[in-house]
Amino acid sequence: MLAGWLQRQWFQRRLTPALWLLLPLLLPLHLLFVAGAAWRRRRARPVRLAVPVVVVGNLIVGGAGKTPLTLWLAGELRARGWHPGIVSRGYGAAMAAPRPVTEASSPAEVGDEPLLLARRSALPVWVGRDRAAAGAALLAAHPEVDVLLCDDGLQHYRLARDVELAVFDRRAAGNGWRLPLGPLREPLSRLSTVDAVIGNDFAAQSLAGATPAFAMSLQAGEFWRLGEPGRRCPAAALRGRKLHAVAGIGDPQRFFATLRGLGLDFVAHPFADHHAYVAADLAFADDAVLLMTEKDAVKCAGLTTGEAWVLPVEAGLSPALTDLIVEKLRGRPIA
Repeated sequence: MLAGWLQRQWFQRRLTPALWLLLPLLLPLHLLFVAGAAWRRRRARPVRLAVPVVVVGNLIVGGAGKTPLTLWLAGELRARGWHPGIVSRGYGAAMAAPRPVTEASSPAEVGDEPLLLARRSALPVWVGRDRAAAGAALLAAHPEVDVLLCDDGLQHYRLARDVELAVFDRRAAGNGWRLPLGPLREPLSRLSTVDAVIGNDFAAQSLAGATPAFAMSLQAGEFWRLGEPGRRCPAAALRGRKLHAVAGIGDPQRFFATLRGLGLDFVAHPFADHHAYVAADLAFADDAVLLMTEKDAVKCAGLTTGEAWVLPVEAGLSPALTDLIVEKLRGRPIA
């Protein structure tokens, strides 16, 4: 509850009255965070892997569209003859060492987003707290991989990278302050050092400055049945029915807005990002239909016996972003 309240304060355009009242408490923590982040970056000893690395990350806490962008980029690179692999932290995953992610993996073991990446991409996906170690393990197991995509990890400086992409959604940079006074993990000046800024339903040029900026949109696909991915349902078939929608993503309102754009009327149930669902979270009336994101679906299988549908989304971007990335990858110095 407190985390949700604090995030609502962060994603205003300026410090809210509540944060001003908490300033004597939060400012020392803010200064400690800033100093600690600078110290960790200075002491980092980046490990360069045998293949180029593209990091898809963000400056704010929570999700902003990194996973759909990673999937889009994997498809773009594969279409141009590359053989991508994917590494990720695996938020909340229980692991002591790097491990592979398969379609049968448990989200509790590897994290929800890596499992979604593995299922959607059919590419090698490895997770680990140390992304450099995870990348090395992936390359040892899959020598055909010639480029690594890192889903998140912009601040994980132990992994040397050749391309950095920073993603923002409509919440932008919130109040512009760093943690815990605001949502930023790094200052906005960091954007001058990345290779491109991506705006997910947001005009990224307003933050990018001289850095190339690209627009990203998420296009909804056709609903598929939870537990039966082969069964499909058009949005029109759900109109007029009793609907409940759950979303445990960085910005649940983004999912709810997509559903409204499809002409659906529903009861919204927002949850915290990476929420670990239990059956009680999904215990709605028997005659109600449940709607959810793909990220939630990897954790909700088997938790409900009612009718539940999953809405997939695909990222859409200009191929000029792929051109920029490929140009940088081809100009990479030999390791």
